Amino acid sequence: MDLIRILIAILLPPLGVFLQEGLGKHFWINIILTLFGYFPGIIHAVYIIAKK
Repeated sequence: MDLIRILIAILLPPLGVFLQEGLGKHFWINIILTLFGYFPGIIHAVYIIAKK
């Protein structure tokens, strides 16, 4: 299941974080990072999914 979440995180980083954490602080941090640049959002999303 984590592999599917990581693939979703590569395409849409906030969605990957939402599926893992819900509407918490990590989701909003990821939205901000994705707005600043696509790659920081991807890195953060993959980190959040992989740490669990």
